[in-house]
Amino acid sequence: MPKILRIINRLNLGGPTYNVAYLSKYLSPEYETMLVTGMIDETEESSDFIMKQLGLSPVYIPEMHRDLDLIRDRAAYLKIKKIIKEFKPDIVHTHAAKAGTLGRLAAHSCGVPVIVHTFHGHVFHSYFSSSKTRLFIEIERFVARRTTCIVAISERQKKELGSIYKICRPEKIAVIPLGLDVEKFHENQDEKRNLFRKKYEVSDKEIVIAIVGRIVPVKNHQFFLKVLSIIRNQTKKPVRVFIVGDGESTGRIFSLAESMNLDPVFYLKEQRKAWLTFTSWIKNVDEVYAGADIICLTSQNEGTPVSLIEAQSAGKPVVSTRVGGVEDVVLQNESAFLTSRTSYKKFAEYVIRLIESDSLRAQMGKKGQQYALQKYSYQRMAGNMSSLYNELLNKEGMK
Repeated sequence: MPKILRIINRLNLGGPTYNVAYLSKYLSPEYETMLVTGMIDETEESSDFIMKQLGLSPVYIPEMHRDLDLIRDRAAYLKIKKIIKEFKPDIVHTHAAKAGTLGRLAAHSCGVPVIVHTFHGHVFHSYFSSSKTRLFIEIERFVARRTTCIVAISERQKKELGSIYKICRPEKIAVIPLGLDVEKFHENQDEKRNLFRKKYEVSDKEIVIAIVGRIVPVKNHQFFLKVLSIIRNQTKKPVRVFIVGDGESTGRIFSLAESMNLDPVFYLKEQRKAWLTFTSWIKNVDEVYAGADIICLTSQNEGTPVSLIEAQSAGKPVVSTRVGGVEDVVLQNESAFLTSRTSYKKFAEYVIRLIESDSLRAQMGKKGQQYALQKYSYQRMAGNMSSLYNELLNKEGMK
């Protein structure tokens, strides 16, 4: 039985965590997998509950954090090498940047036959200064030369990695879209909708707009507040808005919402009905999508936006900025309206169209649900990944 050592930066609440969890769980018994992870940031929500639900027991490396720290990074690198020597994997598969650099260098140093890396997103624009971005690109090119195969999660990402940023040759890149437990987002929706709306005192007539994800600069919640200001002034329909998530920018975004008279409340501190509610993280996010009517995303950059896959699986229409892999996970003008990342007025116009039309919301929601349930199941992802592993091992003469 081939052995896989799967390494990820950290098990924060998000798409990469679900990706490694489902692969670790559902590639068994064909493969024996060890899952290794670093530590989450203080502002992030842990996803330990996902590991427990799936019966997984990750190995933690306390020194591996998202931020650059040469002393800790060296210690993490040496620990990964030690794990490789003891576990003797046939494949080392890394996920995201920090784990990708340390894990692939360690695997190459130890002579691992097959080295695979998944880009869940990239930091080549909208994250750092131009000089820092150039450094990261050069690092990725360097470790890509020591990698057997790069996995992109969309065709658009493959084009960026292979043709635009020239991380490696395009023929070295395999496209395997993310897979999620999409079924849970359309099961028992009436019950979940009632639970969410009862908790936050949402009436049947009120239309709920939600945005789900980390509250950090790249997610551009400031743009979202500009949209909300227009909506509040231009629609007479009863509307409630929920910002679901947390992060380093929460305090700043909340203060900005107060200055814009959007009636915000941070629900963990004050349980009252408000026009704009900051909920922090909600583990049962399927209840959020069931309770909502419109899902938004305002990011400046995205890999594969999991919240939009989840929203469509729940049958909810989407309004999003057209960035990164967004166009690869929605049906434009059928399940989602897309705008440029600066067009907040157009974005608001689309949201208002959905607010004003029950039939349009239902039509787009149905279309998106059919699309997401067919394309983004974890079973499909596990099957694709198994086929890739078999191909790579066969090339090495190991199957």
